[in-house]
Amino acid sequence: MNENLPPCPKCSCEYTYEMNALVVCPECGHEWVPAEGDAETGGNAGEQVVKDAVGNVLNDGDTVTVVKALKVKGSPSGIKAGTKVRNIRLIDGVDGHDIDCKIDGFGAMQLKSSVVKKA
Repeated sequence: MNENLPPCPKCSCEYTYEMNALVVCPECGHEWVPAEGDAETGGNAGEQVVKDAVGNVLNDGDTVTVVKALKVKGSPSGIKAGTKVRNIRLIDGVDGHDIDCKIDGFGAMQLKSSVVKKA
Protein backbone atom coordinates (compact mmCIF):
# COMPACT_ATOMS: atom_id res chain seq x y z
CA MET A 1 0.00 0.00 0.00
CA ASN A 2 1.05 3.59 -0.55
CA GLU A 3 2.06 5.24 2.74
CA ASN A 4 1.53 8.72 1.30
CA LEU A 5 -2.26 8.47 1.00
CA PRO A 6 -4.26 10.59 3.45
CA PRO A 7 -6.49 8.95 6.07
CA CYS A 8 -10.24 8.90 5.56
CA PRO A 9 -11.79 12.30 6.45
CA LYS A 10 -14.96 10.63 7.81
CA CYS A 11 -13.71 7.76 9.98
CA SER A 12 -9.92 8.47 10.10
CA CYS A 13 -9.11 5.00 8.78
CA GLU A 14 -5.47 4.82 7.67
CA TYR A 15 -5.96 1.91 5.22
CA THR A 16 -7.16 4.00 2.27
CA TYR A 17 -6.34 3.05 -1.31
CA GLU A 18 -6.46 4.60 -4.76
CA MET A 19 -9.05 3.64 -7.35
CA ASN A 20 -8.53 5.61 -10.58
CA ALA A 21 -8.66 9.30 -9.56
CA LEU A 22 -10.40 8.63 -6.23
CA VAL A 23 -9.18 7.62 -2.80
CA VAL A 24 -11.40 5.01 -1.13
CA CYS A 25 -11.84 4.02 2.53
CA PRO A 26 -12.37 0.24 2.96
CA GLU A 27 -14.03 0.59 6.38
CA CYS A 28 -16.80 3.15 5.75
CA GLY A 29 -16.84 3.13 1.92
CA HIS A 30 -16.28 6.89 1.63
CA GLU A 31 -14.79 8.00 -1.73
CA TRP A 32 -13.17 11.39 -2.38
CA VAL A 33 -10.80 13.18 -4.72
CA PRO A 34 -7.56 13.98 -2.89
CA ALA A 35 -6.53 17.63 -2.92
CA GLU A 36 -3.57 18.34 -5.18
CA GLY A 37 -0.39 18.52 -3.16
CA ASP A 38 -1.75 16.69 -0.08
CA ALA A 39 0.21 13.50 -0.73
CA GLU A 40 3.33 15.09 -2.20
CA THR A 41 3.88 18.30 -0.23
CA GLY A 42 2.07 17.64 3.00
CA GLY A 43 -0.78 20.05 2.29
CA ASN A 44 1.13 23.19 1.23
CA ALA A 45 -1.51 24.07 -1.35
CA GLY A 46 -0.78 27.81 -1.13
CA GLU A 47 2.77 27.40 -2.38
CA GLN A 48 3.42 27.70 -6.10
CA VAL A 49 5.83 25.34 -7.81
CA VAL A 50 7.77 26.96 -10.65
CA LYS A 51 9.68 24.72 -13.05
CA ASP A 52 12.27 25.70 -15.64
CA ALA A 53 12.36 24.71 -19.32
CA VAL A 54 13.66 21.20 -18.57
CA GLY A 55 11.49 20.49 -15.50
CA ASN A 56 13.78 21.43 -12.60
CA VAL A 57 12.04 23.10 -9.65
CA LEU A 58 13.17 26.71 -9.15
CA ASN A 59 13.56 28.44 -5.78
CA ASP A 60 14.25 32.01 -4.67
CA GLY A 61 17.95 32.85 -4.93
CA ASP A 62 18.75 30.31 -7.67
CA THR A 63 21.03 31.04 -10.61
CA VAL A 64 19.53 30.35 -14.03
CA THR A 65 20.72 30.48 -17.64
CA VAL A 66 18.63 31.90 -20.49
CA VAL A 67 18.10 29.11 -23.07
CA LYS A 68 16.99 31.18 -26.06
CA ALA A 69 17.63 34.70 -27.33
CA LEU A 70 15.06 37.21 -26.05
CA LYS A 71 14.02 40.51 -27.62
CA VAL A 72 13.80 43.44 -25.21
CA LYS A 73 11.56 46.41 -25.97
CA GLY A 74 13.51 49.65 -26.15
CA SER A 75 16.86 47.95 -26.49
CA PRO A 76 18.80 47.62 -29.75
CA SER A 77 20.13 44.24 -28.67
CA GLY A 78 18.30 41.53 -26.80
CA ILE A 79 19.37 39.03 -24.18
CA LYS A 80 21.58 36.36 -25.68
CA ALA A 81 21.10 32.66 -25.06
CA GLY A 82 23.50 31.50 -22.37
CA THR A 83 23.25 34.67 -20.25
CA LYS A 84 23.46 33.82 -16.53
CA VAL A 85 20.98 35.42 -14.18
CA ARG A 86 21.82 35.29 -10.48
CA ASN A 87 19.63 35.57 -7.40
CA ILE A 88 16.16 35.22 -8.94
CA ARG A 89 12.91 35.87 -7.07
CA LEU A 90 9.74 33.89 -7.81
CA ILE A 91 6.64 36.04 -8.16
CA ASP A 92 3.02 35.72 -9.26
CA GLY A 93 3.49 37.84 -12.38
CA VAL A 94 1.45 38.85 -15.40
CA ASP A 95 1.25 36.77 -18.62
CA GLY A 96 3.35 33.91 -17.24
CA HIS A 97 6.28 36.09 -16.17
CA ASP A 98 7.04 34.37 -12.87
CA ILE A 99 10.71 35.30 -12.30
CA ASP A 100 11.85 38.74 -11.11
CA CYS A 101 15.57 39.43 -11.55
CA LYS A 102 18.31 41.91 -12.45
CA ILE A 103 20.28 41.21 -15.62
CA ASP A 104 23.70 42.82 -16.07
CA GLY A 105 23.47 45.44 -18.82
CA PHE A 106 19.64 45.52 -18.77
CA GLY A 107 18.56 46.09 -15.17
CA ALA A 108 15.42 44.85 -13.44
CA MET A 109 13.31 42.53 -15.55
CA GLN A 110 10.69 39.78 -15.38
CA LEU A 111 11.22 36.49 -17.20
CA LYS A 112 9.12 33.42 -17.95
CA SER A 113 10.33 30.20 -16.38
CA SER A 114 9.91 28.47 -19.75
CA VAL A 115 12.93 30.33 -21.21
CA VAL A 116 15.44 29.60 -18.43
CA LYS A 117 17.34 26.56 -17.19
CA LYS A 118 18.64 26.07 -13.66
CA ALA A 119 22.42 26.51 -13.62
